[in-house]
Amino acid sequence: MKAAILIPVLAGKDAVGADAMAMARILEANGIQTRVFCDSAENAPIPTFQADELLDFAGGANDLVIHHLAISWPKAREILKRCKGFRVVKYHNVTPAEFFRDYSSQHQAACESGRSELPAIAKLGCELYLGDSTYNIDELRALGVPMDRSGVLAPFHRVEEMIEAEADLELVRALSDGARNFLMVGRLAPNKAYLDLIDAFSACARMLDEPARLILVGKVDARLSRYNEAVQERIRELRLERHVCWINGASEAQLKAAYLASHAFLLLSQHEGFCVPLIESMALSVPVIARATTAIPETLGDAGILWQEADPWLYAASASRIFSDQPLRADLQERGRRRYAEKFSTRVLTRRFMEFLEPAL
Repeated sequence: MKAAILIPVLAGKDAVGADAMAMARILEANGIQTRVFCDSAENAPIPTFQADELLDFAGGANDLVIHHLAISWPKAREILKRCKGFRVVKYHNVTPAEFFRDYSSQHQAACESGRSELPAIAKLGCELYLGDSTYNIDELRALGVPMDRSGVLAPFHRVEEMIEAEADLELVRALSDGARNFLMVGRLAPNKAYLDLIDAFSACARMLDEPARLILVGKVDARLSRYNEAVQERIRELRLERHVCWINGASEAQLKAAYLASHAFLLLSQHEGFCVPLIESMALSVPVIARATTAIPETLGDAGILWQEADPWLYAASASRIFSDQPLRADLQERGRRRYAEKFSTRVLTRRFMEFLEPAL
């Protein structure tokens, strides 16, 4: 048996890329020759091969092919049609196009194209369909994927590597100046609802009788300049310029420093297929206050405070309670660490991954 990981772009710091590379490592560790096939790679720490070469390597009846689905890529569908072995689709979610309608026709078109391909992917009849969350896999089940050929497997991640990594101590010291630090980690995109986030932080800063800071760790996409400008304008309108620390394209050391220096993770995203920063927060004992949308409640469970509404003052009141009620804060931290260990640790995910592949192996 040979195994192929099929992904359009393998990016070293991308959540989908981290999932794909972890699967490749696990399969290799189990004695299965494995290669990653893609059209391009960005800062990838492992060798990659052109997608067009996959069938020559792992197209046989005894081979395994795992396709990571997150964007439009018709080539993958054609490759899967021709594979004769055990085919797996790992669905990471495609963001609904309406989030980008007012900001980027390019992103809107890409999302429309990606979502339009989902029915064809579901009709391929692959041997296994996996979603990062129940929220994700239910989309494919609604399109005809059978229950007995589908399941939920949270994405592999680099949380344990980050825990072991050295933090940027200068950044930790700079952020540890007595201010209450609120953290958000995620790319600057409309579905992440950064405008709602700024409003919620403004309410937090007004309610707290102490200095407050919002730490934003996320890559800025130049193609979303209209949205970037809207977020900056909201910061100026609320006179928060001196209270927002933006780290664009953070290193692992900077990311760990941001978590270590933060007192709460604040998430108002409107659309998430899983949200890896939530499990990073759990593992690193940062209490979470989040909007209960899409896959967020499933990922967070009882390890944080969830609100259906986007009312900024609900989030401010929650933050004030977390900061003043030490038993509550300690309970949320313990719940987070336990949930991470029981549901999302690499050991747990590895066992589930291999169980799903038992019919092929």
